Amino acid sequence: MVPEVCIYFDFSLFRGNRSKKYNAEKFEAFYTMNYPQLAEAGIDIKFKHQFILPPPTQPLKVHKELETNITVLKLFPGISRKAVEATLSVSGLKGVIMETFGSGNTNTQPWFIESIKKVIDNGAIIVDITQCDGGSVELGKYETSQHLLEIGVVSGHDMTFEAAVTKLMFVLGQGLSIAEAKQMLETSLRGELTPIEVY
Repeated sequence: MVPEVCIYFDFSLFRGNRSKKYNAEKFEAFYTMNYPQLAEAGIDIKFKHQFILPPPTQPLKVHKELETNITVLKLFPGISRKAVEATLSVSGLKGVIMETFGSGNTNTQPWFIESIKKVIDNGAIIVDITQCDGGSVELGKYETSQHLLEIGVVSGHDMTFEAAVTKLMFVLGQGLSIAEAKQMLETSLRGELTPIEVY
């Protein structure tokens, strides 16, 4: 009925790559803020077929080539240049998950943009995801994210942090060109993101 990797918790079935654990103590510990639950169990199980992926047409393939030389840059008000540069100075860095404000907004100071651009110019990919549990990154929607779009930052759309990290490691492990990798990152592979045109 549901040919997906899922989480079943507290009578609800959630798409695994959309799920987030938000509570360490309660039974209703998981949710999918940006995607509906796939089924709900009561006396009967109510499947929401319109939200379930179709059955796969190819046999299962386990991908073992993952690029682990990535890092996470979580922004906060007043973040210092030293903190940013220390995070981005990992030797041989291949990718960065950048957790930004709202719909993808960041610091606009020249030193910050230069630090990001330097990483991109060195061949790494930066994926912008929002720190908010709900909503999506829309690069260029506001002036504070226009510069990111211009220098080649990739939108993570509405992916969770967990999905973004996993997907970046997977995509970078495929031996693709930078352009191909960026395109794959912004494409829904297993329902992990909602393309921006849907909003």
